[in-house]
Amino acid sequence: MNTLSRPGKTSGLRHVALFVANLEACVDFYTRLLGMNIEWQPDADNVYLTSGNDNLALHRWVGLKQSSEQVLDHIGFILSSPDVVDDWHDFLLQEGVMIKKAPKVHRDGAKSFYCVDPAGTLVQMIYHPPIV
Repeated sequence: MNTLSRPGKTSGLRHVALFVANLEACVDFYTRLLGMNIEWQPDADNVYLTSGNDNLALHRWVGLKQSSEQVLDHIGFILSSPDVVDDWHDFLLQEGVMIKKAPKVHRDGAKSFYCVDPAGTLVQMIYHPPIV
């Protein structure tokens, strides 16, 4: 059996996804106050923001008790191409890392998969064309 070597470095941790109780207030904070732009809003409960070289996903979570309660959805490491997503998936699978969702192409053209770190944090390995 051939063993795979690690597919080089990622392009860094430039994607974070948060569950928020008050989506509209958070969008206002990140756009009006911090200067981010809305990159994509697929529906009324999800907004993707960018500063040009990053991506912040805000997901409405109706179950949160108050707007100050924050829950991390996942962190994301940016990859340079769709093929590299598959390389990372195969490598991490070989290393015994728990894969939560296999590689797939998303509606916006991104490609990613999800795995879990040893502390239980959901980690997305993602090719996201606007920030590669």
